[in-house]
Amino acid sequence: MKKLTSAETLVLINHYKNLLAAEGIPTEVRNQHLGSIMGEMPFFETWPQLWVVNDLDYDRAKQLIEAADAESPAESWKCPKCGEENEGQFAACWNCGYAIDD
Repeated sequence: MKKLTSAETLVLINHYKNLLAAEGIPTEVRNQHLGSIMGEMPFFETWPQLWVVNDLDYDRAKQLIEAADAESPAESWKCPKCGEENEGQFAACWNCGYAIDD
């Protein structure tokens, strides 16, 4: 078992975990409950960690995470139906459901 990465939020670690699970790479999350002692330890040591179960999957898992981090969302867009601002990664308006490919 090898430590793959750590991140400031559990949300990001779980995103990576799901990404790797979709590729058949088993992982384990550690330190997910240490946020409550932040301040008593250096903050980066309390960050959740993602560990790859099989050491042979480490290089591929690292590549997948780096590729996911390199993808930047598209620019924000304004819904032509309701005028709401939406972040670039969304293909549909969160407010009215208008899909940009309609």
